[in-house]
Amino acid sequence: MAVPKKKTSKAKSRSRRASAWTLEAPARSICPQCRQAKLPHVVCPHCGWYKGRQALEVD
Repeated sequence: MAVPKKKTSKAKSRSRRASAWTLEAPARSICPQCRQAKLPHVVCPHCGWYKGRQALEVD
């Protein structure tokens, strides 16, 4: 069985584990009504439309 020749430093092991913590930007889609960016499967915060109908009254 393979055995490591040297001890892995704290910085090396922690940086390897830290790569799983990277954040990603949330997904965006375009509202078909007002053409503004919005989150998918969510009511548009700009115009209040969702799935082809008025879901919210937005001022």
